[in-house]
Amino acid sequence: MAPQFLVVRSALPPKSLTPAIRRAVAAVDPNQPVFLVRSMDDVVLDSVAQSRFSMLLVALFGVLALVLSSVGIYGVISYAVSQRIHEFGIRMALGAGRGDVRRMVLRHGLTLAATGVGLGIIGALAVTRLLSSLLFGVRATDPVTFAAVSLVLIGIALAACYIPARRATRVDPMVALRFE
Repeated sequence: MAPQFLVVRSALPPKSLTPAIRRAVAAVDPNQPVFLVRSMDDVVLDSVAQSRFSMLLVALFGVLALVLSSVGIYGVISYAVSQRIHEFGIRMALGAGRGDVRRMVLRHGLTLAATGVGLGIIGALAVTRLLSSLLFGVRATDPVTFAAVSLVLIGIALAACYIPARRATRVDPMVALRFE
């Protein structure tokens, strides 16, 4: 025999109604057990628990990927700056200002980041059908979401490039000229 369900609407908490429900069911059929008394909120939470856990994992891995990518961008730009430190010193000795050098390093980093974001958008558009079943209330190709994520990624890349760019402006032109 299939399980039977009883739904009771009340303003009282479900645990306080359990004895009254047991008595009412026993009055109709004393052999009918009453078990698993839960509120509708608990039933709904249990029904979406797996999806919620999956989305939490996706969000955590997304944040981890964001941190790793920002550290990677910082590392690449920092290495590129350290390889070109003498060039920056010579440029500054020939009249380039600190702002010019900073802009040059930031432009290099943001060009790489913009290329990555562009390729990422193309890849995301390619796999949107796979993720569309996991989205509720948002289209898989929502332009606002794509724009917001792109701006956040460019902002993080800008922040990751700023420290090496600032370091490039602190080069002493005399030291760079003596090294050559």
